[in-house]
Amino acid sequence: MTLYPDTPKVRKPAVAGTFYPATGEGIRAMVAPWLDPSEGGGSAAPKALTAPQAIIVPHAGYVFSGEVAASAYKRIPWGHVYKRIFLIGPSHRVGFAGASVDTFYDFAETPLGRVPIDVSLGEQLILQGEGNFVCRDDAHYREHCLEVQLPFLQMISEEVPPVVPIVVGTQRLRTLQQIAKVLEPYFNEENLFIISSDFSHYPSYEDAKTSDLCLAKAIVSGGLEEFLTALSDIGKKDFPGEDTAACGAAAIAILLTMMDALGRDNFQAEHVMYRNSGDSPYGDKEGVVGYNSIVITRQQDGHLFHFTEEEKARMIATARSAIYATLGLDFDGDSAPVGILKEKGYGVFVTLNLDGRLRGCIGQFTSTSTLHKTIREMAQSAAFSDPRFPPLSRKEAPKVEIEISVLSPLKKIDSPEEFKLGRDGIYMIKGYHHGTFLPQVAEETGWDTEEFLGHCARDKAGIGWYGWKDAELYTYQAEVVKESELPEK
Repeated sequence: MTLYPDTPKVRKPAVAGTFYPATGEGIRAMVAPWLDPSEGGGSAAPKALTAPQAIIVPHAGYVFSGEVAASAYKRIPWGHVYKRIFLIGPSHRVGFAGASVDTFYDFAETPLGRVPIDVSLGEQLILQGEGNFVCRDDAHYREHCLEVQLPFLQMISEEVPPVVPIVVGTQRLRTLQQIAKVLEPYFNEENLFIISSDFSHYPSYEDAKTSDLCLAKAIVSGGLEEFLTALSDIGKKDFPGEDTAACGAAAIAILLTMMDALGRDNFQAEHVMYRNSGDSPYGDKEGVVGYNSIVITRQQDGHLFHFTEEEKARMIATARSAIYATLGLDFDGDSAPVGILKEKGYGVFVTLNLDGRLRGCIGQFTSTSTLHKTIREMAQSAAFSDPRFPPLSRKEAPKVEIEISVLSPLKKIDSPEEFKLGRDGIYMIKGYHHGTFLPQVAEETGWDTEEFLGHCARDKAGIGWYGWKDAELYTYQAEVVKESELPEK
């Protein structure tokens, strides 16, 4: 007979007060501005069709790497629910063969509360792992690389799903590939994989940038082989003071092995932010540590967002009512915000066409306002403030066809080879000059890639036909809502 019910085993925070604030209030005050300055908390990410499949984030003290980590967590749409979250990082305190999955504790605690641990799944991994998975309490109870991720999850979720904490104790490639094989069935849209890794350790500021950006590029554009080659190339450079190019290289290798097994082309990786400790007011330029954030999503069917028919109709009505209000015309449609129009964080372009010709196009790549308000503002700007055209007249307004493009975040590219004609829009910056073409311009004009870039450079940015070759290039994608394609009432 049991006199007392079992009490849960709770992993107490090991680095609260050192790596991150010791109180919930302190965490919220520090992290909230990084996640969503306009809201003071939560995710500012647009509610895209799918949330990230995996993120690579740093695990240093928040004063050094917190903003970099937050830039990846920010891409998780507010309200998105994962079944479970796999936390994978390197062992900093004890070496051992394989990986240790935490089945010792029922909960992990931070100053923001408790997060459940999926003990049952951890036990399954140990059974399936043929000795590659173990449970070692000494690999978990003082380890910081996974703990520092928990407050970010608590900040972006009303209720954090069960986590599966995995600490990797080996660098042996064959073992890492076997670990990846066991985890692969769980590497699906239901779950999120968080890979915890800092990058270069202790080279100079400039050498760190070279090393860290080289590895980030290999992860974004390649698979395991490219990553291992980049690690080898960095080692050959023998940067003074560099102890390792990535302390979580083993965890990254596990992720890339799974991506390769499922088909690297099925995933899109984006390098979101880079900093090193020399960028912090608490660091110096000698002996720095590097931090990258990378977001990995699954390739989709070409749609960024799933707009309902009502949302599409309200978007067009919002734009038209804004134009009519400026001209003093009556509008009898329903432009009240619903669904996605109430959310913040979307870039928007509004295009007006008259008799098959462009009559105005204005937009912005980011916004802290609701989608409803941003559409109103861009519609009025396209109608009355496009410097290429006179203000829209009362006679023209009823005849214009409205087109609204809702944008993904900008992605900096290092080469035009990363640009895909028809899928991507281009934004280029050179000095004080800048210009953009929306993705649909390619279909409308029939241009090839060089013509697309050349016309944008010459006609939009004003930097000459070949000016794009030494300009900063960014790509983005757009979900287009056309008034002409809405069902007739």
